[in-house]
Amino acid sequence: MNTKMLCMSAIVFSLATGAAMASSAKGTSALDDPQKMSPFFTDAGMKTMRSGDEFKKAWLAMTEEDRTSIKKDCGDDTIAKQHDDFCKMTKQLGGAN
Repeated sequence: MNTKMLCMSAIVFSLATGAAMASSAKGTSALDDPQKMSPFFTDAGMKTMRSGDEFKKAWLAMTEEDRTSIKKDCGDDTIAKQHDDFCKMTKQLGGAN
């Protein structure tokens, strides 16, 4: 009976882990990456955005690939709604599609 229980636990764990990994990979946005986003905020919790000039400086310091990824994410209505103020700033810079 213990072997059955162990096998079932392993199966359940692997299914749960696989589902969690699939959902996190699918829902990943550049806007949810603290490493990319922290230069745009004044606080570690990323609640207070930098001023317009500082925001622009951080935007221009990014790689073209990162800016393209962010523009794409801001073009998605669901993601843009979650990051409304940030996406508005990128649009002001001419950075959103």
